[in-house]
Amino acid sequence: MKHIYNNKILRDRRKELRHNQTKTERVLWRYLSKRQSGSKRFFRQYSVGGYIIDFYCPKARLAIELDGGGHTTNEQKLYDAERTEYLNGNNIKVLRFWNADVINDIDGVIAKIIESTK
Repeated sequence: MKHIYNNKILRDRRKELRHNQTKTERVLWRYLSKRQSGSKRFFRQYSVGGYIIDFYCPKARLAIELDGGGHTTNEQKLYDAERTEYLNGNNIKVLRFWNADVINDIDGVIAKIIESTK
């Protein structure tokens, strides 16, 4: 089987994304990096196939994607659906949260993440 995780071709792009996090990614990362979402370890900007996931927990096979206003267009919805289908096909569950959910209800977001890592 071809190696699909953290492809070297995407290494520079992953690094760039880690250094240029959105405000919402920084908020959620404060919780995930300190394992406040349970004992599972998460990684930022982890790639699977040709996709770079905002946050990924290999042990739970859980991808977390944060969506802003750009995710409301039909084109972006189609791309997101294809991406989710690809990840699901590789036995990875995808949780999507709107940026507003992270900012306004971080406790609810963390609770959903904890439930999904059990």
